[in-house]
Amino acid sequence: YPLDAKSALCQGCYNALRLNKALEAKGSELFKLIPKPFLALHLRFEPDMVAYSQCEYQGLPSTSLHAIEASRGDRKPWTGDAARIWRSRGKCPLTPKETAFVLQSLKIPTNTTIYLAAGDGLMEMEDFTAVYTNVYTKSSLLNSEDIFRMHGNTKAALDYYVSINSDAYIATYFGNMDKMVSAMRAVNGHYKTLALSRRAFANFTAIGLKGVELADALWKSHREDFVMGRGTALPDCFCEFTL
Repeated sequence: YPLDAKSALCQGCYNALRLNKALEAKGSELFKLIPKPFLALHLRFEPDMVAYSQCEYQGLPSTSLHAIEASRGDRKPWTGDAARIWRSRGKCPLTPKETAFVLQSLKIPTNTTIYLAAGDGLMEMEDFTAVYTNVYTKSSLLNSEDIFRMHGNTKAALDYYVSINSDAYIATYFGNMDKMVSAMRAVNGHYKTLALSRRAFANFTAIGLKGVELADALWKSHREDFVMGRGTALPDCFCEFTL
């Protein structure tokens, strides 16, 4: 197909992707309640997600370990060399404590207003909020009865709405939602979008870096890393092309 046809298809599809009116209204209500400017952080560290990753974590409290184990089923964690290789490939989610350290390494002030886009059951959240104290969630902003009545997909849709409209967006695990959010932000001209490198964190800690040395290495690795810019959301989409 010619370039202009691809561009038209791309822009048509993205412009057609909308929430229904009720969800968009609730998303707008939530967005207005968040102090501006703010960073939307998609933090993934729920028991089922960690279990699915087949990674093991040292030092978690027994409540979190039991929750992860209950979600594992047949997906047993890797051990030995397999576990080391798996983690070195960036397959293991960052913990909230690790996420806070990476954000500090990137010189993001600890008083930054952060909207936490996260699923139910997020573990170890207090390790993050102990560092970044200006944190807002759906549950802290919306009526508790509204939250109670919402299905999981509805909550995710609200996180999506806030994330595509936030001043900046950071993903700790570049999954399907993060790909959708990043692409839509690029289409809408919101380019302050970053996926944290789990691989960099794993490999730097594996060689013994910690403290200031680790923070410096993380800063350097992310400085040239994947920051969403014009036309980079989906290379074959040609969203940058102007008809």
